[in-house]
Amino acid sequence: GALLPPLQPTLAMADPQLLAALDLMRRMPPSRCETSLEELVDLVPHLTDDLLNTIDQPLQTAKDAQGNAYLLCDYNRDGDSYRSPWTNEYDPPLSDGVLPSPKLRAMETLANDIFEGYREMYYEGGISSVYFWDLDESSFAACVLVKKDAEEKKKLEAGNWDAIHVVEVRPLGPKRAAYKLTTTIMLRIKTGHAVGVHEGEMNLSGSLTRQKEEELAVGDVASHVANMGRMVEEMENRMRDTLQSIYFGKTKSVVNGLYQSGGAEANKKKDMLAQALMAEMGKRNAD
Repeated sequence: GALLPPLQPTLAMADPQLLAALDLMRRMPPSRCETSLEELVDLVPHLTDDLLNTIDQPLQTAKDAQGNAYLLCDYNRDGDSYRSPWTNEYDPPLSDGVLPSPKLRAMETLANDIFEGYREMYYEGGISSVYFWDLDESSFAACVLVKKDAEEKKKLEAGNWDAIHVVEVRPLGPKRAAYKLTTTIMLRIKTGHAVGVHEGEMNLSGSLTRQKEEELAVGDVASHVANMGRMVEEMENRMRDTLQSIYFGKTKSVVNGLYQSGGAEANKKKDMLAQALMAEMGKRNAD
């Protein structure tokens, strides 16, 4: 089977066409990520593997022979086949597919059970998958995937959250290890709006990527999974707060600046009244 790709391709030494393709993807609407990627692959087919390894896409789902749902990504792909984290088998079947070592497979099985509980606690549904692979004789990496599709409610027509966490683990001795976490979250929301007889819709989509490195104590195999779980949990909470306060807050602020539903004059009076109240309260406190 084909070897797994490196985690972070060295873009400085990359084909100029690859750099141009990545720059173009950054300028395309996130809502048509898959379509844009397909079109790029058609234009430069010799860069297919590099593009698939570098560009994050919304996660796709599949079911193995036992009916277990799992997520597809480049880290469980070998050729045109994908490996299930539950059965450790490829679909379509491969006789020489890349498999994790017995030690990593034990960690992978444990991690899938733990993150399934994590997903139920934080997402109350969705699908999660965890994949492990060797980087060299002593280092390894893992990819934690979570996907949640929103149910259609009232004006919400579609919505999904895709989280991709890639963790590199390098030992620093018998009792410590260095962890490097790279997280990408992709969010899509599609809502319907109607004003009188006129109907319309709004698409809000985008992605956010963050990195974090830590050196942590290590005991047994389970401690690696615990350390990764703690880092993923903290990163997801922080990124969710960022999306909530900065991105959605900024969008609301921009919309209010473009169009003020109560009218500019009415909002100006509200601001003046608020300032007057604050000034009066300040005087009373001073007295």
